[in-house]
Amino acid sequence: MPDGTRPPALPPKVELVKQPLGILQTLRKARENLIEIIPEIATKQPIITGKTGIIRWHMVMDPEANRRILKEKLDVYPKSDVTKNILRPAIGDSLFIAEGAHWRWQRRAAAPVFSHRNIAALAPIMSASAEAVCQRLENCGGQADVFDEMVRATFEVISDVTFSGTGTMDSSGVHKAIDAYIDQTARVSLFDVLGVPTWVPRWSRIFGPNSLGNMKSIADESINARRASGPKPVPDLLDLLLEGSDPETGRQMNSAELRDNLLTFIVAGHETTALTLSWALYLCAFDPEVQDKLRAEAQSVLQGRIATGADTERMPYCTQVIKETLRLYPPAAFLSRTAQAADTLCGREIRRKDTVMLPVYALHRNTLLWDEPDAFKPERFGPDASHDRYSWLPFGDGPRICIGSHFAMVEATIILSTLVSRFRFERMEGRDPKPVLVVTLRPEGGVPLRISAAPQS
Repeated sequence: MPDGTRPPALPPKVELVKQPLGILQTLRKARENLIEIIPEIATKQPIITGKTGIIRWHMVMDPEANRRILKEKLDVYPKSDVTKNILRPAIGDSLFIAEGAHWRWQRRAAAPVFSHRNIAALAPIMSASAEAVCQRLENCGGQADVFDEMVRATFEVISDVTFSGTGTMDSSGVHKAIDAYIDQTARVSLFDVLGVPTWVPRWSRIFGPNSLGNMKSIADESINARRASGPKPVPDLLDLLLEGSDPETGRQMNSAELRDNLLTFIVAGHETTALTLSWALYLCAFDPEVQDKLRAEAQSVLQGRIATGADTERMPYCTQVIKETLRLYPPAAFLSRTAQAADTLCGREIRRKDTVMLPVYALHRNTLLWDEPDAFKPERFGPDASHDRYSWLPFGDGPRICIGSHFAMVEATIILSTLVSRFRFERMEGRDPKPVLVVTLRPEGGVPLRISAAPQS
């Protein structure tokens, strides 16, 4: 370290609770940092059960039980009513929220949009964003908040691949709208903690600001304009969704369904990848040896140029770094389901209407599944390593696995490899980010890093 300080032994983590929480304590922690309601014992057990108010709940950290929840008994474990009520005002009954037949036909219609072929065609947009962020960092004065930079970079990608760079959406404005929506309407309420039925109004969600209204209007206008003008020479996401149809029924999305799914892809598609890149750059600064190894790989492949989609499979260590980042700091760090029928998980009785939680943050740090779970070790995902696929769930799994997971991995690889090949990133003492979960796992205080030109091999 240039200032002579020694880095901490482990990257930042959340201190999980060691004593049972009362209702008001649960509410306070859930509103400030949802991860903090997870009992510390969840990192040492396959399942834990408790009760808050009238809610009987289970936290599941067992891969076989996760497989049952996410794949084998999908209809028994739909997304929780609380999750739906928080997100529906923003993204309607889109893929992320819809259940049953309504979800299935949308998934079939949208799946071709995210094919490897279509993502390869859109990869040059990711490369252009990587080049733009390099230019900004060259003039950053030796330090920058890389979270802000990654939000801007990934929004440029999602805006371009969605609307072909029409310039109708502004990155900082959209991110502020998302933040305002989360702060005012997406936090857990006392009624949620007590188990009050979801048809009872949560006032903050009724009277909260219509911060996403402008985004909805822009999306509606873009859909109407594209229908009038026809597709772009290289089809973007909007073109592909307009053309998409359910192969079984031929049904196509109407304007409201198109808008809600576009907003889902915009909101989820840029923030989650920005978070992954921000935490990855922090971890590279945290562990200079990892950063040097990643840089050597990237420089060997790229030879001074910007990464492309064709390069991603030639940089396996970059993929390992990204996957280990997603293990330590999964953007979707807490999943919740509401049981629709009696069942058994890990020998534990599950009753109808029980809340079944998959605390992905605790799953990824469970001592039964991972050696030194709080340590940053990209070799966990090396060619000779193995783990149960349901012990690593940054994108979920089963039929509802994130439809944009391949898109996200390609984008993250292009941007991370390009940046590390050109710059050296170093921690700023006393300014390590704190992981805080409201809807996604964000770095409180941003990710300020020192930035300098990388040595060239």
